[in-house]
Amino acid sequence: MVSREHKRAALHEKLQLLRSVTNSHALNKTSIIVDASKYIQELKQKVERLNQDIATAQNSAHHHNPLPVVKVETLERGFQINVFSEKSCPGLLVTILEAFEELGLNVLEATVSCAESFRLEAVGGENEGEGESIDAQVIKQAVSQAIKDWSESGGKD
Repeated sequence: MVSREHKRAALHEKLQLLRSVTNSHALNKTSIIVDASKYIQELKQKVERLNQDIATAQNSAHHHNPLPVVKVETLERGFQINVFSEKSCPGLLVTILEAFEELGLNVLEATVSCAESFRLEAVGGENEGEGESIDAQVIKQAVSQAIKDWSESGGKD
């Protein structure tokens, strides 16, 4: 007798928990289960919509093929240059370093990652004795143009 009462109480407790989780207002167990089934179907539809949104976003990111982001900051003595892309960019590092050379910019310190994404963090200073002084905007334009040229040439050097 006690076992049957325990089972009945446990079932009632689980139904009330299910009712609570699914936001059901039903009172009998059949209606609670039907509401739970509807709730599960709604969750499945939400998951499917989210998966479709993710797939759409990933496809549009691959098709737009955005160029790497360039940021240049002026430091007390030189410039902090950051270039980032979510995808690997074979040959881009050489192109950027050539742009630095054309500007007369010495790379004083650099960190580069080219594995699954492309990230360049460099500190550059002007060559001593060069005629013209350069600023952050000139560097950003030159690096951006080098990236654009690299991209238009097929992204390989």
